[in-house]
Amino acid sequence: MKYLKQASYTSASNNEETSDTVAELLSEIERNGEDAVRHYNANLDGWMGEVIVSQASFDRANRILPNSVKEDLQFAHSKVHAFAKRQRDSMQEFEIELSDGLVAGQRLIPITTAGCYVPGGRYAHAASAIMSAGTANAAGVENVIATTPARAPDGIHPAILYALDLCKVTTTLAAGGVQGVASLAFGLFTGKPADIIVGPGNRFVAEAKRILFGQVGIDVLAGPTESLIIADDTADPDVIAADLAGQAEHGQDSPVWLITYSEAVAKAVLLKIPQVIQSLPDPARTVADSAWHNYGEVIIVADREEACSVSDAYAPEHLHVQASDLDWWLKHLHNYGSLFLGEETTVAFGDKCSGPNHILPTKRAARYTGGLSVSKFVKVLTYQRMTREATEQVAPVAARISRLEGMEGHARTADVRIEKYFPSGEYDLNGPNFDWTASEIDDENT
Repeated sequence: MKYLKQASYTSASNNEETSDTVAELLSEIERNGEDAVRHYNANLDGWMGEVIVSQASFDRANRILPNSVKEDLQFAHSKVHAFAKRQRDSMQEFEIELSDGLVAGQRLIPITTAGCYVPGGRYAHAASAIMSAGTANAAGVENVIATTPARAPDGIHPAILYALDLCKVTTTLAAGGVQGVASLAFGLFTGKPADIIVGPGNRFVAEAKRILFGQVGIDVLAGPTESLIIADDTADPDVIAADLAGQAEHGQDSPVWLITYSEAVAKAVLLKIPQVIQSLPDPARTVADSAWHNYGEVIIVADREEACSVSDAYAPEHLHVQASDLDWWLKHLHNYGSLFLGEETTVAFGDKCSGPNHILPTKRAARYTGGLSVSKFVKVLTYQRMTREATEQVAPVAARISRLEGMEGHARTADVRIEKYFPSGEYDLNGPNFDWTASEIDDENT
């Protein structure tokens, strides 16, 4: 492969500085609680109003939003909820008799409290509210708590509030950034610490989730939005340029990449992207221009097999194939957050309203995980029970394996049951006595 354009920066840029800042903020908020959240709301967002969003605010949002906006958000909610509900229905509880008297099973239990972060800085991310809170609701989560920035003097964008109302959130907090994430994690203002925190955000939000992971669950270790397009010689350079520029407006550190085995398409896209970006209004123009300049790449490969190999190595958040034989690509691509097949679809459709979730892994995490789904909110829990007849089969094996591993306490929990249930029986609870170290030495000396 060869680069016609290579990025100046990577997704790891500024990681250390961000981590130090976020760790300090989290520590202070954990010490000082709700007062610290109010302080950062005032200092960072100019918001000095109440943190818990009142019903009157939801009512106002419903009253002032045009019906056309509400209908669009209802459309998006219906698609996302239907897809999430089908995901939930695809998960199965079961019970199986593994042998006579040994029964094991699986239960699906929703988590109790989900914290949903909804970005609301440069843009009003109403769709993100639906993706996180709507999916949690479809999963059957008992407490769905959302948090989103409020900006002085107007507060939270009414479209976000309307979207959250559609998703039947339990409580909404007016707090963005690190203080919003911390409020969810520590249960501030609600008394209900989140079991999982989900939702996209800037690098400070992503780092706060990373640091808190373990104390709470998270959806994905996410960074700035990424988008990769694979194109062949049938692709339209105008469409590709529009798609790359559209994703670049997410943020100045949002990577956008093109992989193609058509040099003509690659060169045409390189010529067109600056024009497309310059046609955008500010701030999108400035943001997209910086992202393309510092993080944009155009890569030439030999064929579609190499395109798959390079794409899988990048493991992009969004992967869009604009090439012929779409079924072939669906079969051969393996690492991506979400896949968009054909020119007729685009990442923006997935971002806003088409159904599958747009909260997805970045920074190559798609090598080992998918994005947000109902399964993130549902615990898959196992259980087992057995008769005494089954215990007679299992206990001697468990005792022997435990002693093989050197775990005598484990072995004796099997012994005590054999002695209680079958006092007159004869069982081998110790297994063979051999010294594997000595055997290995003998083999070496042979």
